Amino acid sequence: MSRHAARLLATAVAAVMTAAVAPAATAEAAAAPTASTASTPSVGAAVAAHAVRTAAADDSFYSYDGSTPLGSFAPGTVLKERTLQYHLLGIPTPLQVIQLLYRTVDAQGRPTANVTSVVRSLTGDRTRAVSYQSFYDSLDPADSPSRAIAGDVTLGGVIPNAEAVLLVPLLLQGYNLVIPDTEGQTADFAAGPEYGATTLDSIRAATRAEGTGLDADTRFGLMGYSGGAIATDWAAAMAPTYAPEVNRKLVGFAEGGLLVDPAHNLKYVDGSLVWSGVIPMALIGVARSYGLDLEQYMSPYGQKVYNDLQNASIVDALGHYPGLTWKQMAKPQYADPDSVPAFVGAVNRINLGSAGTPTVPGFIGQGDGGVFEGTFSNVAGIGTGDGVMVAGDVRALARQYCATGDPAIKFQQYDLLSHVGTAVAWAPTAIGWLADRFAGRTAPSDCGSIPAGNSLAPEVPTS
Repeated sequence: MSRHAARLLATAVAAVMTAAVAPAATAEAAAAPTASTASTPSVGAAVAAHAVRTAAADDSFYSYDGSTPLGSFAPGTVLKERTLQYHLLGIPTPLQVIQLLYRTVDAQGRPTANVTSVVRSLTGDRTRAVSYQSFYDSLDPADSPSRAIAGDVTLGGVIPNAEAVLLVPLLLQGYNLVIPDTEGQTADFAAGPEYGATTLDSIRAATRAEGTGLDADTRFGLMGYSGGAIATDWAAAMAPTYAPEVNRKLVGFAEGGLLVDPAHNLKYVDGSLVWSGVIPMALIGVARSYGLDLEQYMSPYGQKVYNDLQNASIVDALGHYPGLTWKQMAKPQYADPDSVPAFVGAVNRINLGSAGTPTVPGFIGQGDGGVFEGTFSNVAGIGTGDGVMVAGDVRALARQYCATGDPAIKFQQYDLLSHVGTAVAWAPTAIGWLADRFAGRTAPSDCGSIPAGNSLAPEVPTS
């Protein structure tokens, strides 16, 4: 694959970004035909029925079909492998991508199969790779990066298509790219522990598959923004215990716009003009991930919104429910979210403040200009943020990492930038920061100068 082909991809990205604002690109379309591919099982024999909601029922690649119980394989075991062309909005590009079906776990630790996509270095360098975690933020498995890369076109899939604008600079710098479907095949939105596991097991799979060119000596950097930051941080925090052999290969993690304490975020976006649609999406994600029945606590209106968004992406939710509040979603006796014990238990499980501490350098960027995206909240103990993510929570987490064994944390708060604006400023800094880690330069640290943040203590049920 030549650099000329990569520049063709960059040109295609520009076209995609332009088309993304046109009605034709934002209208949900039928799945486009994909390039002819060959699926090669890497594990023999076929599995006894393992019921899982796959991203596309008509694509057998997503189905684990061996007879050996899935749980008997180690996390990261490659189950299938195929090679196809990288697509943008259904249009094939000159780039080739290797897709892998691999064994991982869901939010409850149960064995499951997931898909990741690997783009090999344009220079043939096998020693450096970036695991890029997408912010596709969807409750529909069909919106996953692997589906967009394979050529499917959906409304929510516009996001992983547009993210190619972040991948091109990484390719031109000679990195291999690994792009996992972080939410798994049931689209468990916001389930941080699952995001972390799918990311780490994706790296395991990428270094074990024959066609990727990656191996045990390949060093990895983690990168992600917003929903991708959830996966990036959970992976970095879980790696020392869940995947120590992966942790030894990590040069660092770069993330921005991070969800830390979901209970705080729900209160922060409550009643906001743009981001309040995240409230029902988070409820659905938590309920799906941990097998909860939350409808029993909802008002008739709350149930309607909840059911309408069951397969929604962030594109469906943003700005569609201006002013939506938890109280509108809940029955009067559950006006306080902490009065629902099952919900409290679930959000505490996805609070990064209660997770482990990374052992590799990190760059964390966070905006604080949420008023520019219609979030004016400033609740005591929570404060302000970028419109959806709470700045005080992110500061607190960065300080916690510094205090508990990771002194190489670079932190940058963009006071005047909102969530979308921060991404533009953060991305080039993150790419440069990762380049320095791969080059072996000493990681900068802001430990000791990061302003105080919020308490990240678990929520306590009120009933």
